[in-house]
Amino acid sequence: MWPTLLTAIIAFAIAALTVGWLSRSRVSTFALDQPNARSLHTTPVPRTGGLGLLTGVAGGWLFAGFGWPWPIWAGLALVFSISLLDDLRGLPAAFRLAAHLVAAVCITHALLDSPLSLTALAMVLILAWCGNLYNFMDGADGLAGGMALFGFSAYAWAAWRADDAMLMSASLALAGAAGGFLLHNFHPARIFLGDAGAVPLGFLAATLGLAGWLKGVWPWWFPLLVFSPFVVDASLTLLRRLASGARVWDAHREHYYQRLVRLGLGHRNTALAEYALMLICAIAGTWALGLGAVGRLALLLVAVVLYAGLLLRIEHVWRQRGPGHA
Repeated sequence: MWPTLLTAIIAFAIAALTVGWLSRSRVSTFALDQPNARSLHTTPVPRTGGLGLLTGVAGGWLFAGFGWPWPIWAGLALVFSISLLDDLRGLPAAFRLAAHLVAAVCITHALLDSPLSLTALAMVLILAWCGNLYNFMDGADGLAGGMALFGFSAYAWAAWRADDAMLMSASLALAGAAGGFLLHNFHPARIFLGDAGAVPLGFLAATLGLAGWLKGVWPWWFPLLVFSPFVVDASLTLLRRLASGARVWDAHREHYYQRLVRLGLGHRNTALAEYALMLICAIAGTWALGLGAVGRLALLLVAVVLYAGLLLRIEHVWRQRGPGHA
């Protein structure tokens, strides 16, 4: 057990040191997140933190001897390269989406024995969507790093219960590196993930989630519940914008977490509130793995009702105060 936990400690230390260096070095000037009308920050912030986080992940994986089939490496490398280029120069949304779909096809081919099927198509769409939704949700201090910490920790716990050392080590490295990144990203953030960090994290959340499902380590709903704070917010915001006729690929400040910040809760309190929700979802997900079918169904129904109540409450307060008062 201790050698496996050491994977998380090594990833944490490497990420903390690397992200700290990136936030102070000249590299930080290569990709600055300039504040604009759709931002929640007011001063330029380096968006190179994802490089440090992924360096920590790589260090943890190297220590654990963890490896992927080459198509998964190819897909993740493509996602990282395109996202880094987007951070540095900016790329058209259609080009990014095409690259994400190609990467998703590579990963699906490695995970699935029968890549030409409806299941394969669904997996490709899930992978591409998760990469983008994670990027959409990376807009407030400490939020995306916190989701990685809680989400991948839940994966690691479930993998430990199922005696799957591979998934456990992979997840622990991601959780540890996210913790190291959060030392520099919690409000007031000195550095952001950037696309090169957020998009690969979303792909990894989906890749590990699908891998665990295909191996029978957890049921299909487990990754969905564990990462539901991001999945629910991003998905419902997209549907709401589609219904209003908005250009869904444009940057905006309409996510529920952005509304909380703008309603006066601020970055720190919004992050803490989201952490509480993430922790509840992680505990509920791992606890539900030990329940019977009826218990799991009841828990999922309770989760739906609670999410509906929470989001309706945010909508109510938002409409009362109005965007002009936020």
